[in-house]
Amino acid sequence: MSSTFGAPLSVVAPAPSCLLSARAQAVVAATAAVVAAHADEITARFYPRMFAERPELLTVFNLANQATGEQPRALAASVVAYAMQLIDPDAPSFDHVLRRIAYKHVSLGIRPEQYTIVGHHLLAAVGEVLGDAVTADVAAAWDEVYWLFATQLIALEARLYAEASVDPAQPLRAYRVVRRIEETADVISLVLEPADGGDRPPIAPGQYVSVFVDLPDGSRQPRQYTVSSTAVGTRLQITVRRVRGVDGAPDGRVSTFLHDHVQVGDVLELSAPAGDFVVEPSDGPLLLASAGAGITTVLPIVEHIARTQPQRPVIVAHADRTAQDHALRDIVLHLGRQLDDFTAYTWYETVDPEDTRARSGYMDLTDVPLPQNVQVFTCGPLPFMRHVRSSLMARGVPASSIRYEIFGPDLWAAQAAA
Repeated sequence: MSSTFGAPLSVVAPAPSCLLSARAQAVVAATAAVVAAHADEITARFYPRMFAERPELLTVFNLANQATGEQPRALAASVVAYAMQLIDPDAPSFDHVLRRIAYKHVSLGIRPEQYTIVGHHLLAAVGEVLGDAVTADVAAAWDEVYWLFATQLIALEARLYAEASVDPAQPLRAYRVVRRIEETADVISLVLEPADGGDRPPIAPGQYVSVFVDLPDGSRQPRQYTVSSTAVGTRLQITVRRVRGVDGAPDGRVSTFLHDHVQVGDVLELSAPAGDFVVEPSDGPLLLASAGAGITTVLPIVEHIARTQPQRPVIVAHADRTAQDHALRDIVLHLGRQLDDFTAYTWYETVDPEDTRARSGYMDLTDVPLPQNVQVFTCGPLPFMRHVRSSLMARGVPASSIRYEIFGPDLWAAQAAA
């Protein structure tokens, strides 16, 4: 894992079973199945009651994920998974998810005092849903679980803020749009530089920033976008696919605003770069497998390799709907020509008969030559990444060599794709 500055960051936590008191451990073990069975209901009740009392928190939550239920499910899955690894020594490690959450919180400017608000409403929601089953002992045990979860996150987030030289009370910085690039009909890139004329922060390839926008209806919303390029040292680039609603769902509010309203000269507020989906120093071969907007993580990695390790073997595999939807393709291929050993594979659901470089259908890695000890980075929808993972593991690539980045809330279930 890397810090905001791209240097290795390791988190060494005490053994989880040693953190929870013996009394609480027994209670949590006895009640975990009941809490897990009602977790979605608990979190679905938690968010409305918290927002009703503290509406200012609406500005740091993705309301689209609230509407679809993704955010409540993510919280429910994470809290239950954290509790399970406190009581079960054989449960999967939670460290990976803890780091992902901490980075996301830092990008949103979450502060320690906000954990008190969340804890109050979350535990109240547990009581509302489970009713008389929540005795004083049960309430105390789950309060202990929550505060163990919260204090670990607070400590990790404090470290990330300090390493990034970011004041949690003022986590955002103004950036001016200096260039707007129409990549495809539904994809734009915005090139930005600090509006204060200062230095752009260091960015590890694969990290993201939170972009906060003030929407026409007066609401304020954040979204995370991968930094798709740092080719110019004073600037950064984000690449935004317009989110179009399907099956009656509305179009994406923030992506639509960025596409329809943001022009050169406008100012946006951005967080410091965050995230652990970064390439660590190595000479080993890389396979970068992406779909759709996942290409935004591929470009900065290839850009970095071309600049620092042109002798490193790189395979790029990308899937998209059509060639017209495939953003950043030409620049990735241009950078690939600067590498000594670069291969690109492309799959489109619909292929132009004149396009001899693309394969038809969904990504199929069964016949793609793989070098020994290949490290895999994959980004795209969760079903896509699960397909990539299963395909590669069937060919002998160990799960530990496959890294992933997902869109939307970091569901505990996504650990299966890691």
